[in-house]
Amino acid sequence: MLNRRHMLRNTAAGIGALCGSSLIPELLMASPVSSTTPKRIIFFMQNQGFDPKTCIPAGMTSSGSLANVKLPEPISPLEPYKERLHIINGLHGLHTSPSHSAFFGALGGYRGSDGVPPSAPTIDYELSKVLPQTLLPHLCIGMDSIENMSTKPTIATLSASGEGQPIFMHSNPNHLYQMLYGGISSGDIRQQHEARSNVFNQIEKLAARKGQSLPAADQQRYGQYVRGFQDVNGLRDRLDSVADHLRQFAPTVDERYTKPQFETDWHDVLLDLGISALTSGITNTLTIGSGRGEIFGAWKGLGIEQQGHNLGHMEQPDNPIWIKIRQYNSRMLVRIMEALDSVPEGSGTMMDHTLIVYTSNNADKQHTNGANWPVMLLGNFDGAFKTGCFTQLDGKRPINALYATLLLAAGQNCDRFNMNDQMAKKFDAGTGPLKDVLA
Repeated sequence: MLNRRHMLRNTAAGIGALCGSSLIPELLMASPVSSTTPKRIIFFMQNQGFDPKTCIPAGMTSSGSLANVKLPEPISPLEPYKERLHIINGLHGLHTSPSHSAFFGALGGYRGSDGVPPSAPTIDYELSKVLPQTLLPHLCIGMDSIENMSTKPTIATLSASGEGQPIFMHSNPNHLYQMLYGGISSGDIRQQHEARSNVFNQIEKLAARKGQSLPAADQQRYGQYVRGFQDVNGLRDRLDSVADHLRQFAPTVDERYTKPQFETDWHDVLLDLGISALTSGITNTLTIGSGRGEIFGAWKGLGIEQQGHNLGHMEQPDNPIWIKIRQYNSRMLVRIMEALDSVPEGSGTMMDHTLIVYTSNNADKQHTNGANWPVMLLGNFDGAFKTGCFTQLDGKRPINALYATLLLAAGQNCDRFNMNDQMAKKFDAGTGPLKDVLA
């Protein structure tokens, strides 16, 4: 029998994960099967920094082809996919003041810090608005130690839909599976899904009635809270309406969900869920936070006993610990590409219309000033980006310029992203997109 009080306590995390402060825009009903070839984008953010020596081939000091060079050991799993890889070095994020992490500033391109709310939308959210609408415009998943993911199943540190409006990451795969596929499941998962659905419906009605007696100044804020439950209930109904389609993509629930031996078991199934959300058409924007945008994180499943902040104080080049972590990330990137390559779309596959952006929420290292912010791109976004190459920039363009380039490739003109003229005079030597990376 379900414990109603226990379930109510747990549903708070689900509400926060879906809508944060009730910030999800209106979810439009998009058909999972379309005659068009919609683009999609994935952001993979590793904490503790991304040292350029772990991704730039030895001897490469200027822009050039990757065809006749060997990738560094940390990203060696990407060697068979070099023709789809673009390594970019020389962007900066000085204005984000990253130190331990830039938090929301990493994807927002503005000053960020621990406990500081976002000051504007982040690029992943902005792209989710530009790309064709899906059932769930933007999905965020966060990977951490098993203790942190269990006790804090949702957290908001990387993505935002506006000033003071964080978007929560899912870190408990059981909760995420129930949200996405509870309506097509059976047994305990189906029972929990139905019970939670009934509670959400009751709370929505109760909340709507109670808000009418509030002072006018509080009614707007309370209305956002009510709309949060409406969004959750509406998403559930829309997912249920395409149940037959979703059955083709739902991952198999095994003991990694309920009895994980290591945190990497949950990392792996969270990735499976993220991939299934892409391939099924539930979403076309996925953000992955390894370390959840903070200084924590654990990889005991890789044989790494050290965890958290201490990892950031280790030199990454030639470090066996960071080689394991980066190779694990690279294998995840390969899994995403292979999954998307397996789904026909238009005259090619889903991966032909996808871009993966891999970087760190902390520039190049722990306690950095953000002077160098390496990035790897995988895929060409339907031919928009150069691939199979390395681009060395002069350090005078900020990460905002890359984000403006992404928006342009998605179909929205953008000379600057989250940077006014006053800031640009100090931190950006140019304007418009990064022409060096565009095809």
